[in-house]
Amino acid sequence: MAEAERIIGTPDIPEAAGAEPEHTDKSAASGERSDSPGTREPSGPDEASGSDSDSGSEEKAAQAERPRAKRRIAVLFSVAALAYALDLISKIIVVAKLEHHEPIEIIGDWLRFEAIRNAGAAFGFGEAFTVIFTVIATAVIVVIARLARKLYSLPWAIALGMLLGGALGNLTDRIFRSPGVFEGAVVDFIAPKGFAVFNLADSAIVCGGILIVLLSFRGLDPDGTVHKN
Repeated sequence: MAEAERIIGTPDIPEAAGAEPEHTDKSAASGERSDSPGTREPSGPDEASGSDSDSGSEEKAAQAERPRAKRRIAVLFSVAALAYALDLISKIIVVAKLEHHEPIEIIGDWLRFEAIRNAGAAFGFGEAFTVIFTVIATAVIVVIARLARKLYSLPWAIALGMLLGGALGNLTDRIFRSPGVFEGAVVDFIAPKGFAVFNLADSAIVCGGILIVLLSFRGLDPDGTVHKN
C-alpha cells in the first residue's frame, strides 16, 4: 500500500501543506481594499458632519434674512404710500379751496399757503425742462424698486420710501395735470418768506435725500453693511 501511494502520489491538500485556506486570502484581500482611501469611513462624527453643518448654517442664515428683508420692503412701501397720500390729498384741497384765491397766512409774513402751478423741478427750478424732469422722476422710481430687493437697512428703507413717495406725487402731476401728459405743472402751495414755493412731495424728496447723505457719511449701505473708516 505504501509503495502504491509513492507511485501514484499524494493529492495536494492545503491543510496538509501547511497553507491557509483560500477564503483567508480572499478576506485578506478584501480587508486591504476596505482600508483604501476611496472606501474609508469617517473616523468620527465631527469629520462626517463637518460639511453638512457648514451648509446647514448657511441655509439657516439665509432663511433668517428673508423675513427681515420683507419687513424692510414693507417699511419702504408703507412710507412711500403715506408720503404719496399726504401729497395727493393736500394738492386736491389746495386746488379746490385755495387756487384763484388770496393766500392764507399761517405765521404772519413768514409762512403762508399760496397755490401756484410749477412746470419745473422742485422749488420752481428749470421750468423749460418739464419732460426731462418727468423722465428723471420715472428713472428714480425704477431704481428704487430694483434696489428694494437688496434692502436690509431700516433707515435706508425710510429714506428710499420718502424719495419714492415724493417722486410718485410729482410724477402724478406731470402725467395728469394740464397742459398735457408728461408736461403737466406741479401744484405748489407752501410759501416761506424769501424762499421758493414747494409742496409735500418736494419736502419728502429733500428729507429722504438728506437722510441718505447722513447714512452714507456713517458708512451704512442699503444691504445693512457698515463700512468703518
